[in-house]
Amino acid sequence: MDDGLRAQIEIYLSRLDNLARRGRDIRDMVEADHGNSRTISAVRAWQEECGVVINELSGGNKSHWLARAFSAAFLMRGDNGRATEGAAPKDIADRLLAVLQKAAASLAEMTDDHHSDPLSGTYRARTRHFDFVHNTELRRVVEQAYLDSRSALESKHYDVALRTSCGVLEAIVTDALEHAGAEKLASSSAPASKIADWPFETRLAVAEKAGLIRGGCARLPAVARAYRDNTCGEGASEMPRVTERDARVTGQVLNVVIRDLDPGR
Repeated sequence: MDDGLRAQIEIYLSRLDNLARRGRDIRDMVEADHGNSRTISAVRAWQEECGVVINELSGGNKSHWLARAFSAAFLMRGDNGRATEGAAPKDIADRLLAVLQKAAASLAEMTDDHHSDPLSGTYRARTRHFDFVHNTELRRVVEQAYLDSRSALESKHYDVALRTSCGVLEAIVTDALEHAGAEKLASSSAPASKIADWPFETRLAVAEKAGLIRGGCARLPAVARAYRDNTCGEGASEMPRVTERDARVTGQVLNVVIRDLDPGR
């Protein structure tokens, strides 16, 4: 993938993420008082912004699956199963949030994961390969772990999916750091201690400063950043509730970092 396309994807992911955050606030506002004039204005403004992004991603094609999903969010089903106008505001918000999530997931898995444009709805996933990992013994481990994370996500085991994605992320970033060279790490404000002793966030920060990865890790949810603090064992704290969004965003960040570490794929 060229840098221009990568940057464009990152911009859209950020826009979708911001719209999703606002959408959850909108949904709460609607539940509290859907008849309030300020709430109505906020809902309309949010829906319009969603429509703009969806229109851009679907290329203005109303028959595109993303455009059709957006339009369907505003419909309700009658007793005969036919679609009619007038879905409840909260239902519309929930459906639009689902559309935004699907759009983000498709964008995050763009390029080499699939044989064609992921937004077209006609792609087929390929197995992730980790040939860029220097430690040959680690390659098979992270490849299997990556598949396990995807399987856990599809099975709605979001805590397992997030932990596994974080484990893969930490492993491949650590591998890159270990082969970056002491001089490069030193110029990136790396701690003097062994890499194995660095906290998870420190490894990500040094890898970014050293130019090994870009800024994709900024999207990591707080629960993912603290995943090592919430593992089993002495002194471990209880794992906070992991939402579907937490798990999906963490998986998306992992895919971005994989492409950073293997730019030629």
